[in-house]
Order: sequence, then C-alpha cells, then structure tokens
Amino acid sequence: MPVDEIMLTPAALLQIALTTLGCTAVAMALALAALRLNRRGSIASQFTIVVAAAILAIVASTVAIVAEMFFSSHDLAVFLWVIGMSSIVSLTAAWLIVRRTARASTAALVEKAQRVGDGAVVDDARPGWREFDEVSAQLAETSERLAAARDEIAALDSSRRQFFAWISHDLRTPLAGIRAMTEALEDGIATDPAEATRVIRAKVDTVSRMVDDLFQLSKLETGTLELRPEAVVLLDIVSDAVVDVSAEAAERGVRVVQRGIDGHLLWADPRELTRAIGNLLANGVRHAPSGSEILVEAHTRDERIVVSVLDHGSGVASEDLGRMFDVGWRANEARSTESAGAGLGLAIVRGIVEAHGGEVGAENVPGGFRMSLTLPAGA
Repeated sequence: MPVDEIMLTPAALLQIALTTLGCTAVAMALALAALRLNRRGSIASQFTIVVAAAILAIVASTVAIVAEMFFSSHDLAVFLWVIGMSSIVSLTAAWLIVRRTARASTAALVEKAQRVGDGAVVDDARPGWREFDEVSAQLAETSERLAAARDEIAALDSSRRQFFAWISHDLRTPLAGIRAMTEALEDGIATDPAEATRVIRAKVDTVSRMVDDLFQLSKLETGTLELRPEAVVLLDIVSDAVVDVSAEAAERGVRVVQRGIDGHLLWADPRELTRAIGNLLANGVRHAPSGSEILVEAHTRDERIVVSVLDHGSGVASEDLGRMFDVGWRANEARSTESAGAGLGLAIVRGIVEAHGGEVGAENVPGGFRMSLTLPAGA
C-alpha cells in the first residue's frame, strides 16, 4: 500500500484533536460536578470519580473517532464490547485497590489521633502513601510536643503549689508574731513595750518586703515591668546597693569590699538594677560566715559588663546551680523569718537582668561562692 494512502491529512488530524478535546472537556466537567456533589465522600469514592473521568474521556474520544472513520457495524460492536469491558474491569479494580489502601491508612491515622488525644506518644509508623506518611509524621511529632508540654505544665503546677505553700507559711510566721505582740501589749503583759513595738515594726517591714517582691515578680513574669533606661555609672549603682545592705552586714559582722567597679558605664534602669545587685548582696550577706567579707567586682567581657558578688559561704550543690534563680528555690527548705520572701529574691534578679538583655550565673569557686550578672555596656 502506498505511503500517501495511510497518511492523515491536516484536516483529519485537526478533526481528531477537536473530537478528543471535546470529549475530554465533557468528561472533566462531569467529573468536577460529581466531585462537588461528593465532596464529603470517602477518599476511595473521590479517587474512583477521577479514574472514571479519565476512562470516560479515553473511551468517548476513541468511540467518536472510530465512528467517524465509518467502521463496519460488526467491527464497531466488537470494539465497543472490548473497550467497555476493559473500562468496567479497570474501574472496579481501581476502586477496590484505593478503597482497601485508604481504609487501612485512615484507620491507622484515626487510631493514632485517638491515642494522641488520650495523651499517648505515638511512633512514626508510616502507612505508605506520601500524604498519609506526612500526616503520620506530624502526629508523632505533635504527640511528643504535647507530652513535653504536659510534663512542663505538671512541673509548673507542682512548683506553683509548693510556692503558695511556702509563701503562706512565710506570711503566717511574721503575722503570728505581730498578733502575739499586739495581744501582749493589749493585755499589759509585755515587759518592754518599746521592744515589742520595735519587733512589730520589723515584722511589718518583713511582710511589706514580701508583698513588694510578689508584686515585682508578677510584673516580671507578665512582662508588664516598664524599664526607664538611662546612662548610669556602675559605681553609683553598687554604692547604693551596698548602703541598702549595710545594716544587715554590720549586724552579722560582714564587710563588703569593692574592686574594679570604677570606670564602667551602663545603659539601664538605675532603680531596678540597684534592686538586682542589692538582692545578690543580701543573699551573700545571709550566707557569708560572720567576720568574713564579700567581694563585689566588675570587668568587661565581649563588650559586656560582668558584675559578680563573691562570698565565702559554703555554696550550693552542683545540681542546684541551674535552679538557683527559679521562683521559690532555696538551698535549705527549712522555713525561717530570717530568710522570708519565699525564695523570690534571686528570681527577681534574673527577671530584671533578662529584661535588660543580660543573663545571670552562679558557680562554686575555691573558698566561696560567686553569683554574677552580665549586662550590655553603656550606649
């Protein structure tokens, strides 16, 4: 047969292309309508609609083109039976495979989601389809994050309950002393009314400091503390903090020594920074041996100023160094009015320093214990 007898003319090719395009467009339009009506259906049904649309487009295009070629009725009937049976078998097989695979995958994901809701940590056992594998991986990661969050919440809740127990005890102790002294004065059995008045005033000051610490801590933890930074001389800040603890230091026979404080300029809130350094000094005075000295020194490191307070006390256990600045922490859990404040002082130090963009630290050193705060240098 000559080659030119089997070649298709441009007009025939255009007719085939338009016929195929028309049939495919109709099939896709029907598929979109079916998908919209079945938008709440299963994955298997959605996938089956897409496969059916593809088969319909191929079958319709092929039948239309074959019909245009004037096949005999017998050949056309055979062709329709073959392509029809093939389409039905293919569509049924596709539906069964997708239904089985999707059911197994979704069942595994549903079971994982239920376990995550119950608080379990699930593993990343992937069903096999990439999209389902991604969901499975996300569920595993989410379960780990939720478990970590639950542990953190439990720890915070335990810390909160302990903190309220401690603060209640600390408040109750001075209040009980005030009540006892006032009753003694009312009953006229106080041997020294002036001394009783002095004790009451001291206990009132203790309660006032605790309330002030609680208020300060609440502002730090809620982020409502408003700093008023300015250029300040470190020597002035340290001198004011030393004056604040001088009475307690003299009572315990502790001397505060300064070294390397001159010549440093800070960009900070003078009132809050004085409070932070004062809390470090007060902590050092409480734990320093009688007759010893506390060294306050400063030096520059990487364009930041490090202020440290060194006392000659016994220090703390190495495992407690990371918890020293937590709310409610104390090296000795025995409660006493001398250490009233429910362990808020160092937590306030950390909050103030971090609000200034700095950091705190603590370490045991030969012959003593050092706490430090690192702050940006003056602007």
